[in-house]
Amino acid sequence: MNWLTAALGASVGKKLMMALTGLAFTGFLAGHLAGNLTIYGGKAAFNGYAEKLHSLGPLLKVFEVGLIGFAAVHILTGLWLFLQNRKARPVRYTLDTSPGGRTLSSRTMPYTGLIILAFVAFHLTNFTFADKTRTTIFEIVSAAFSSPIYIGIYVAAMIVVGLHVRHGFWSAFQTLGANHPKLMPTISALSVAAGLIVGFGFGLLPIFISLRY
Repeated sequence: MNWLTAALGASVGKKLMMALTGLAFTGFLAGHLAGNLTIYGGKAAFNGYAEKLHSLGPLLKVFEVGLIGFAAVHILTGLWLFLQNRKARPVRYTLDTSPGGRTLSSRTMPYTGLIILAFVAFHLTNFTFADKTRTTIFEIVSAAFSSPIYIGIYVAAMIVVGLHVRHGFWSAFQTLGANHPKLMPTISALSVAAGLIVGFGFGLLPIFISLRY
């Protein structure tokens, strides 16, 4: 086990953990978005989706604990790598270059990550941990998105998530070694698509709900 501890303790090992947990969260976002899209089917469809999730019982709890663990690894490892990079290069280069070029999403990864963390806490407080004894999740969601302020916060947060996913998806495959010149154009295109799907997919939901309900 010493070799495993040493590997994970090195920068390469930490980047690998970032890549794997990041891809896991991308998969979670895809599943979460697919479920949330049931709201286009109306109140019964969305409440039915929520009831199916809760019917999983202990399995859902295990999944939630796993997500928390992945989040802890991803956040702490990301902060460690960010601080190490700052320490190793305290003065920025006059010209920043990287394979594929520097982008807004790549330059802001640590900051978008912290914004997403704050939004997740906000989101869980308003939806997941909300009192549902005398109401349904659909009514909670539609009431929340009747507020222009909440819609603005949610849409802005989804733009940030889209930016984070866009570079994170590309970076994960780089870390895993899929950096062949023939593969990278496809991976770059997929990373852009992933960011757009997440950003628009989630970002349009509050707008639809506010206009429809």
